[in-house]
Amino acid sequence: MQEQLIDSPPATCRLCGSTQLRSVLDLGATPPCESFLTAGQLDLPEPTYPLHLRLCGACLLLQIPALITPDETFTDYAYFSSYSDSWVEHARSYVGQARERLGLTGDSFVVEVASNDGYLLQHFQGSVPCLGIEPSVNVGAAARDRGVATRTDFLDEHVAAEVRREHGPADLVIANNVYAHIPDLLGFTRALRGLVADDGTVSIEVHHALNLVRHAQFDTIYHEHFQYYTLLSATRALATGGLRVVDAELIPTHGGSLRIWARPEAVGEEPSASVARILALEEEAGLHTPAGYDALAPRTAAVRQDLLRFLLDAQRDGLRVAGYGAPGKGNTLLNYCGIRPDLLAYTVDRNPYKHGRFTPGTRIPIHPPEHLDADRPDLVLVLPWNLRAELTSALAHVAQWGGRLVFALPELAVIDPANPAEPLEQSGDAARTTGARA
Repeated sequence: MQEQLIDSPPATCRLCGSTQLRSVLDLGATPPCESFLTAGQLDLPEPTYPLHLRLCGACLLLQIPALITPDETFTDYAYFSSYSDSWVEHARSYVGQARERLGLTGDSFVVEVASNDGYLLQHFQGSVPCLGIEPSVNVGAAARDRGVATRTDFLDEHVAAEVRREHGPADLVIANNVYAHIPDLLGFTRALRGLVADDGTVSIEVHHALNLVRHAQFDTIYHEHFQYYTLLSATRALATGGLRVVDAELIPTHGGSLRIWARPEAVGEEPSASVARILALEEEAGLHTPAGYDALAPRTAAVRQDLLRFLLDAQRDGLRVAGYGAPGKGNTLLNYCGIRPDLLAYTVDRNPYKHGRFTPGTRIPIHPPEHLDADRPDLVLVLPWNLRAELTSALAHVAQWGGRLVFALPELAVIDPANPAEPLEQSGDAARTTGARA
């Protein structure tokens, strides 16, 4: 693919300042993925912004322009982590691992950045003093309701200094699924260093760009995610704040993520063998050179074609299709594919905040989960595909009325929830037939 450099308007990499930004994937213009609409907003204009992924040719950071600010997104947020049972369990497991790895006790201090509704810090309650820093007023209030001390703020260097003065340095700073959400990457990284003790640890979880490219996980791209990391680019970013990556793990969340352990440079700890192993995997996949990212665009186009062909065939065959979940990633998928209520009648979600609202851009109504049981659609398109095991189990009862589950990613698959181990149709097969109830 011919290299495309972005010349006008001038754009620079938010990590290294280079102007060598190369187009990787253009998803068109979409609304912010968490801007769910009320019924009263359906006849009003809806702002959209370009969603265009680029790669810095100098430092290899994947990124999109910062066209919306965190204040527009996170001060009143629709996402509550506790509505995913598997996510709460993931947090509980992580806390146990961190406590054992770092020897955390009642004399330690833990800070979590973007702590949401306290889904993670609740597992430290009563054993390790902790503090959440959460910008969203509504979800921060939910955390305090469950007894998790939470400061309502965006983390920056000033806030980090205040927290350190008031509470002392943190033995562990947790920044799970937030390092991608920060347009001021350099300032935020310095703030992480400001929070952590000189001999402490910073723990970060981010979606791994290796899986984004390899499996065309394009729905992880949305305006609130400003950058997308390989371990190589994350290592370079953390180094700007004086943090050295000392260990890394591949974990299954979000379709494949990185868990990164970093410590202040002065500690002098050398990276583990796992760091070298993951870097080697990335290099083998071609992601340590710009050309390795060229495959993402055609893979993404193939996902759209397969899903649209399937839904059009279902419509032709008179089958009723509904959705399960209204996650941010689902809105990228729906908008890029142009899926509206004619192809997806509605979706359901556990989060009461979204009930009675409509998906941004595509304006698909969102109902409580009970609506699915009352309506009994033929096909259920599961939008949070990364929770496939959890949701296949939770939706097993769909089989009682002959319904099937549909997953668009990593490849189109139609599942009989009564026998989920064997997809009924997959990829090209799914495009040829949608099937019908017995």
